[in-house]
Amino acid sequence: MVKLAKTAGFCYGVKRAVDGVYEELLKGRIATLGPVIHNPQMIADLESKGVFAYDTVSQIPEDCKVIIRAHGVGKRVYEELEGRDYRDLTCPMVKKIHKIVEEHYKNGYKIVIVGDKNHPEVIGINGWCNDSAYIVYNKNGEIDEDLSDFCVCVVAQTTINREIFGKIVQNIKKTCKSSIIFDTICIATRDRQKEADSLSRESDMMIVIGGKESSNTQKLFEIAKNNCPNTYLVETAADLPKERYNKIGITAGASTPGGIIEEVVKAMSENLQTEESFAELFEKSGIRTLNNGDIVDGTVVEVRNNEVIVDLGGFKYNGQLAADQITDDPTLKPSDVVKEGDEIKVYVVGVNDAEGKVVLSRKKLVAMESWNKIKAAYEEKKVLDGKIIKAVKGGVIALCDGSQVFIPARQAAEKFVQDLQTLVGQDVKLRLIELDERRRRVVGSVRVLLDEARKEKEDKFWSEVALDKVYTGAVKSLTSFGAFVDLGGVDGLVHISELSWNKIKHPSEVVKEGDTLEVYIKDIDEEKKKISLGYKKAEDNPWTIAQNTLNVGDTVEVKIVRIMPFGAFAQIIPNVDGLIHISQIANRRIEKPEDVLSIGDTVEAKITDIDWDNKKISLSMRALIPVEEEVAPAEEEVQEGETLVYSTDPEVEVEEPIEVEEEVAEEAPAEETPVEEAPAAEETPAEEAPAAEETPAEEAPVEEAPAEETPAE
Repeated sequence: MVKLAKTAGFCYGVKRAVDGVYEELLKGRIATLGPVIHNPQMIADLESKGVFAYDTVSQIPEDCKVIIRAHGVGKRVYEELEGRDYRDLTCPMVKKIHKIVEEHYKNGYKIVIVGDKNHPEVIGINGWCNDSAYIVYNKNGEIDEDLSDFCVCVVAQTTINREIFGKIVQNIKKTCKSSIIFDTICIATRDRQKEADSLSRESDMMIVIGGKESSNTQKLFEIAKNNCPNTYLVETAADLPKERYNKIGITAGASTPGGIIEEVVKAMSENLQTEESFAELFEKSGIRTLNNGDIVDGTVVEVRNNEVIVDLGGFKYNGQLAADQITDDPTLKPSDVVKEGDEIKVYVVGVNDAEGKVVLSRKKLVAMESWNKIKAAYEEKKVLDGKIIKAVKGGVIALCDGSQVFIPARQAAEKFVQDLQTLVGQDVKLRLIELDERRRRVVGSVRVLLDEARKEKEDKFWSEVALDKVYTGAVKSLTSFGAFVDLGGVDGLVHISELSWNKIKHPSEVVKEGDTLEVYIKDIDEEKKKISLGYKKAEDNPWTIAQNTLNVGDTVEVKIVRIMPFGAFAQIIPNVDGLIHISQIANRRIEKPEDVLSIGDTVEAKITDIDWDNKKISLSMRALIPVEEEVAPAEEEVQEGETLVYSTDPEVEVEEPIEVEEEVAEEAPAEETPVEEAPAAEETPAEEAPAAEETPAEEAPVEEAPAEETPAE
């Protein structure tokens, strides 16, 4: 019996390089930088077509396009190639190692490469750390360099023995300061070595096919030889031994063409004198055939911008997974979903043996698997996590567990959204409300969950609400009469008069939408479900501030803000005004306050009286005039028998004095006020004011005093 390993033959990187060389050969003259493959038969075929290998860039003729082989090259080589026409066919797995080494070398790490120092792949890798790497590879895993002072970054040649790599890594960890380990052994190499180990254990004879210069072929030979003494390394069928055995295992290195493998299998089948055809043996070998609709396991070997290449584990071709067949989310690139080395399940869309092409889809498979989850979620009324991926006519599409869910426009948010495009990209929670299994159509709703959450919050709020209870909430909207604040499921209104102690024309002068406010409950109307909120704090009340800072007898600097026929209102502190009666503006009689004062003037005045209950403060400028400057007072405007009543509240418009019947014995006219105290006329007790005739004659100008009031000598 002949058994061929599933993994025998070209790996993805080698096949890609070989195919690339033959593609370029059709376009014009080419030359390879080093042998493109470690297989003498393939090299001979290329040379027969005029494709030769050179050791350095300078040796390659100028009219030849340069081909960089799968093993890759160092950074300096790319610099030498500047200005030259070249194609880079470096294996994607090797490219990944180059990036790791370059990045960590720049960050100060000591690079350690586990591999053969003379192998072209290792030489290329070392070129990305300025040829400074410590390169080690021995079977017992020993290291012969002191790494105790280094932080090391360890990478592996893609084709080395995994067991030896493990031993070396363990010894490095014990000796170095710290380490970062990257297992960069190719997945195809790992699988090939694993299968060679298993197949050689159950075979009487083991045939390893490949070039004798090939590193990965040598590793396969070593592994098989350990288990099966009758192991032979052959390059072609001509090298096969003559012995006959009942169980023969065959594997091949990554650089071995399929035609050579076919010849060896045929020769061994004839040696066994079997009537089975090569096709039958190939079928028994385990290399699979694929059919449309198959679901298979694969390994990602390359991620491109528009597709992903998948190794299908034994099938003779790699699969192609287009970007739009990876996911339904158009915002994601292939590299956002999968990476090299990932093992994934794929759906076979089509197989074309003539073109060597297998078309795959991950999206179809995900959709098939997720439909059952969607049905269960609908039946159980589960809450699903989704992401809105596009806007369509009448709604949006959300992706949930790999299935597309249609959400009508009125179900996409708490309130109707005019421009549905603004919802694209949002993560949402939704519940399925309709499901059509025949058409595989499902309808979801975001709003139903938002409504349920809001109802739950409302019920909780009304069960706990109480007068004067303090809440912290965000301003949801502004109107001309106030601001609505979200209290947690219920909105309350802060009236414009509650937003500030200052008089404002619009709430936007104090708050804006989104602001967080600390408010308290002023009034509750459970029947109408209305909440009135307070925001102003008592300690910020300007009259409270005034009461704590102002006293009768204080001298204050004030600003004239309003002028009335009977006096001037002056601002003492913001929103607290006092009245300077006309009789207390000057030390002489004036016809009107404007004779002395103008709006905006800043003057000094004395507080002569305070009525906190009625918010009234009396001020006097006259009380601050020195005695020697005092002149005989003019006839007071306040007539006997009347009292001026006024308000210092800036919101009260006082047009004229109001006559009030009351005792005048408590008050004295301005002209009877002693010069040295000069209090406001309405504040001076009658019994303390000297009569007009007591005023010294020399201080009372004759022309200003009525004749009947002038004292007789």
